[in-house]
Order: sequence, then C-alpha cells, then structure tokens
Amino acid sequence: MAKTQTKEKIASILRVSANSKPRAVAGALVAALKEHNSVELVAIGARAVNQTVKAIAVAKHFGQNLKCIPVFTEVQFDGENKTGMKLIVEIS
Repeated sequence: MAKTQTKEKIASILRVSANSKPRAVAGALVAALKEHNSVELVAIGARAVNQTVKAIAVAKHFGQNLKCIPVFTEVQFDGENKTGMKLIVEIS
C-alpha cells in the first residue's frame, strides 16, 4: 500500500507581534499568497503594525506586486477586547 502525503495548509490569517521579524513575516506572507487569494495580517499595537508594514514592503521586494487594505478590527486578547489593525493583502 502506497503512503499518501498530506499537504499542510497554510493559514490565510497571520498574527504579527511587535517582536516579529519582518523578513520572516514576509516569507510567510508570500507562501500564504501562493495558496490563497488574500491574506489577513492582524496586529495589535503600534510596534506590531510597524513590523507588519515592514513585512509587506519586504514581500514586495520578493517580486510580488501587492495591494494592501488596512481595516480596524476587534480582537479578543487575554480575555479582553482590543482594537487592532487588519491589513488585507492581495496580489494585484
């Protein structure tokens, strides 16, 4: 009996923190865009949003022509509702 390989799905929602490395997030973003039409990057706080924007800029240098739509979103974090930024990224 032949073994079947299961392809692991890549998430279409990526959470970015203030400590995330922009180059690593950019790599994950490009990989996710190969599988999905759009990817959501969710960030809470100014530093996290900064890292997210840097990651999108780096992903563009990987040869992707991207469109980014920023949206405010409510996120539950540690049992509290917080306002965060959701950046919806699509290949244009």
